[in-house]
Amino acid sequence: MNLRRLLARTISETVAGVSWMRPPAEGLRVLMYHAIGTPALGDTLGLFSLSPERFRQQMALLSGWQQGRVIEFDPVALSGAGCRVAITFDDGYLDNLEVAAPILSELRLPFTVFVTAEFVRNGKAGFLSPDAMRALAALPGAQIGAHGARHVALTQCDEATLHNELTSSRYYLEDVLGSEVRTLAYPYGAADRRVRDAARAAGYRLGACSLAGINAPDRDPLLLTRTEIVSFDNERVFAQKLHGDWDWYRWRTQDPACL
Repeated sequence: MNLRRLLARTISETVAGVSWMRPPAEGLRVLMYHAIGTPALGDTLGLFSLSPERFRQQMALLSGWQQGRVIEFDPVALSGAGCRVAITFDDGYLDNLEVAAPILSELRLPFTVFVTAEFVRNGKAGFLSPDAMRALAALPGAQIGAHGARHVALTQCDEATLHNELTSSRYYLEDVLGSEVRTLAYPYGAADRRVRDAARAAGYRLGACSLAGINAPDRDPLLLTRTEIVSFDNERVFAQKLHGDWDWYRWRTQDPACL
């Protein structure tokens, strides 16, 4: 664990120590995962691939959690009282079907996988194929969302490229699935108001960035914050993140709604 992550954990442990008596933060908490049991793309630090055992422990804790409820990632999720949790995965790894989905199905937890269209189209090793994506979408509680066409930072795209990244990816996924795709996660969390407006024009209803935190009902539905779960997160840290003890992390980066 590097020094920066150790410092972050120390701060969060301190927050947890003084806030354990209060209820968890209210709103929609969107958990962000990547790979489960296989290497994640470009993950030189080993942060974004959880072991199946650790993932199962976290999902079992979440399934029995009495202070909130797990719901689907859809527009309705922003409304309501108490803490609501949505489970999401970025990139579209094959292990989301082969490893994560059986655990989630067993525990009856809904989830969303944001798929990079060109990884599917080109048969990229380790990622969902068209048949695998259809099999995943057919599972109870499973949903497919978009993750751009080529997994590029959308804030760095010119207008024509941005439009193509958002629309071609959605159309391709819809053609493969035979159903509507209206949610997305911005690759690398790269979003600003220009990207948000382009996503709305492309027909998306919900968009997730990588800013840490929980979403109040008045949060822009196309710039939803998420809670990143990494390989080092044991059950204690996972419980802290559910409770909101790591939400201070959002102050490290600027809110894309302000960019």
